[in-house]
Amino acid sequence: MPNARHHATEIVRTLRERGYQAYLAGGCVRDLLLGREPADFDVATDATPRQVMQIFPQTFAVGEQFGVVLVPHSERGETGAFARPAERSQGAVEVATFRSDVGYSDGRHPDEVRFSQDPREDVQRRDFTINGMMLDPTTNEVLDFVGGRDDLKAGIIRAIGDPKRRFAEDKLRMLRAVRFATRFEYTIDPSTMVAIQKLAPEIHQVSCERVSEELTKMLTEGQARRAFQLLDTSRLLPEVLPEIAAMKGVEQPPQYHPEGDVFVHTLLLLEKLQAGGSKTLAWGALLHDVGKPPTFRVAPDRIRFDGHVEVGVKMAAEICRRLRFSNHETDRILALVDNHMRFADVQRMKQSTLKKFLRLPAFDEHLELHRIDCLSSHGQLDSYNYSQEQLRSMPPEAIRPAPLITGRDLIEAGYEPGPRFKEILTAVEDAQLEGRLTTRESAMEYVRQEFQV
Repeated sequence: MPNARHHATEIVRTLRERGYQAYLAGGCVRDLLLGREPADFDVATDATPRQVMQIFPQTFAVGEQFGVVLVPHSERGETGAFARPAERSQGAVEVATFRSDVGYSDGRHPDEVRFSQDPREDVQRRDFTINGMMLDPTTNEVLDFVGGRDDLKAGIIRAIGDPKRRFAEDKLRMLRAVRFATRFEYTIDPSTMVAIQKLAPEIHQVSCERVSEELTKMLTEGQARRAFQLLDTSRLLPEVLPEIAAMKGVEQPPQYHPEGDVFVHTLLLLEKLQAGGSKTLAWGALLHDVGKPPTFRVAPDRIRFDGHVEVGVKMAAEICRRLRFSNHETDRILALVDNHMRFADVQRMKQSTLKKFLRLPAFDEHLELHRIDCLSSHGQLDSYNYSQEQLRSMPPEAIRPAPLITGRDLIEAGYEPGPRFKEILTAVEDAQLEGRLTTRESAMEYVRQEFQV
């Protein structure tokens, strides 16, 4: 994001020209030191929000009471001139006043904010040492008052100061510690981990939306297996997803699942999720066997999970509701859970059933879930390969042909509108998909023979 970096540097330069201290701060400094492209840029300054807004007239006060304002890009490329509203994703820069925070009664927001002139005081309120550095973008001088550079080199996620105090200020930081450790393949400092383990039950003070966002990032950044192992180690897993924690120790039939219990199987699926992949596929992979623990039983022949798909769909629906997923996301995730066992029958399906299966919305996600499910258990890809071959060999119009008849045709033929229409039209479509009907005339003759007026 070169333009965003230039924009942030110009903000720093402008603030300094007006006599204020100003630095790049937080995660962008960490990423620059790691040679990564920052997702966004933040500026820290001793200028108050009102002073910042006087310098940049089009600035938006997104959190003025906490000392935070947003400086968007301008139409003419000049900071603050002819500016238009912009989201962080469009390169807008957050400018925050140096401050110290007093009290966090709600476990998220400070009860009182005191503006400061000292960057040393400001960094003490931040979460982790690797996020607590500042950078002069004009000279590349790094201000590191918390040992962040050493922890970057050592690969350690360490809370600034007293870990319990940092997590008491914002309980979400416990999940962020896991996410950062996962993203950068770092370890969590022992004292920081102990604090998380002790305070894990307090994660419930965090809104479901914020928890959901962190978990989704863990699932889609390419290190999902390690993320969930760390969630387990940190004791956060039974707090945020007790249904997944319940998978631990639930045995599976070894002839189908030589890899181990349901939790191990699920971790193996998560390991195969690609960075930047689909949110719905990731959650589908996590939840596809969520119904197994409550349906576990040992039958005379083998371990069984009778009805685990139906139970799993209901459990997944509750999880999606709890985590505030959209209706569209929920439908996609539930469809993945609901259909993941159908691949076992794909080579025996009637043509009509097969074609309807292949045309499920986002069928590529169903295919990928089946592939990683197989590779995380018995390793057999026969049904996957068969499905792929069928998709390659069938033109789209064969899988989803134009209807031969409609409800209007039935009305014109003397049929009364009502629930029966669905039954008739479904029967006609099935016959069409199986190649038994090819014209409107043959379809209407079939209806007259099979369904009396």
